[in-house]
Amino acid sequence: MYRSRLGTDLSDITLDYVSSINDDSEIAYYDIIGSQAHTLMLYQNNIITRNDAKKILSALDILKNEKFDTSSGSEDIHELIESLVIKKAGMTSGGKMHTARSRNDQVALDIRMKIRDDVNIICNCLLDTVEALVSIAKNHQKTIMPLYTHLQQAQAGLFSHYLLAHADVLLRDFERLYGTFERVNQSPLGAGPVGGTSIPIDRISTAKMLGFDGVLENSIDATSTRDFVAEYVAMVSILMTNLSKISEDFVIWSTSEFSFIELADEFTSPSSVMPQKKNPDILELTRGKTSEIIGNLTAILTTIKGLASGYGRDLQQIKSSIWNTSKISISALLILKSILLTLKVNEKQMKKVTESSNLIALDIAEKLVQEGIPFRITHKISGILVQLAYQSKKPISKLTLEQIKKSVSGTKVDPKIVSKIISSTSVVSSLKDRKSLGSSGYDEQKRMITDRIQKINEYRTNVTKRENKINSSIEALTKQIDEIMK
Repeated sequence: MYRSRLGTDLSDITLDYVSSINDDSEIAYYDIIGSQAHTLMLYQNNIITRNDAKKILSALDILKNEKFDTSSGSEDIHELIESLVIKKAGMTSGGKMHTARSRNDQVALDIRMKIRDDVNIICNCLLDTVEALVSIAKNHQKTIMPLYTHLQQAQAGLFSHYLLAHADVLLRDFERLYGTFERVNQSPLGAGPVGGTSIPIDRISTAKMLGFDGVLENSIDATSTRDFVAEYVAMVSILMTNLSKISEDFVIWSTSEFSFIELADEFTSPSSVMPQKKNPDILELTRGKTSEIIGNLTAILTTIKGLASGYGRDLQQIKSSIWNTSKISISALLILKSILLTLKVNEKQMKKVTESSNLIALDIAEKLVQEGIPFRITHKISGILVQLAYQSKKPISKLTLEQIKKSVSGTKVDPKIVSKIISSTSVVSSLKDRKSLGSSGYDEQKRMITDRIQKINEYRTNVTKRENKINSSIEALTKQIDEIMK
């Protein structure tokens, strides 16, 4: 339909090569309502008649419920929808729908509308997952576990603290995507192919009809820039790396060697040969799918970096990467939430490992500091105590006074003070004593949980306001269309 400048149609092989029709199903709905807003604006500005608008809008309304034939010979969804409108409304009226518009501003509009909806969906899924983390944390404020650095046991901690750490990470993911929405939700419609139009359209009007916060003013920027796509996929890539980290922890912790947690049956897979196996395949797939999304980001950035200013057909290729990114991330969040809510925590095993690992070494050093001894000296004493405990194959708490004397050799520290501190120090006392802001101490868990619940509620309210604004705009658009179609 768009090849009047050229003498011949595309061959089947060439059409298949250039066509994006199979990828465009994701934006068909947005193309229709974008076309409705554009048509309404054309009528309101006396560019087309009421009769023309009525026929076009009626045809578009019918198309909302139709399943499109991807073998129609159209290069993309925009050409297909326009050809169907012309077929239903006639060329005299339907042929006016594309007035003062190009596929360039049209596709940019559709992608922005799709991404903004996906951002809101992901934001809600993120809040649901964070809520699950905080809910479980609330039930595990006294569940003792070892905390790790370099995959080596480092300090005694609480499972609630671990869960809240991931809650905070995901809240930052939320904030990044929430901010991205502002840059996505700007209308390019009416920018034309690249340099605007001589027809007296009202771009601000269509932006308001479709629930945008404003317009992308510069027509070159509006039609050819895809930095908003790169930003969106980049933010999701960061999100997925965070989900991959949780997945890796749970994969390790569900092994028989750790036995810290057990995954529900529906989130594991058996072996085809070994009947005793309970493989964490779902979590492993999250790690793998994270790589796929990072690949999507690389593909998008590589495409964009090779383009000159102005639209290039290369941009067509990034659409599938966007849809794939949205689909995977939404599914990953829904699944992680379900995994969390069905997780079995082996509290006894966690505590047993914690208490058998001399994780009170730092606490002993810090209590000696409170006796006025320089930390570097207390660190050395504590280190020798750990070494003596390891050599004698018993915990620090079971060391004799003679062994303790060896730890303070060459210092002026009284071994009796060290002995007294050791006898009063345990994993539980360590967690009671920890008072620093954001620490794994008992008191801090309550405060952080309360704070995170409040954040979740505030963020939900903000997302709901955004969704309501878009929905209200689309509803108002529908009412205006209904009035014309009467």
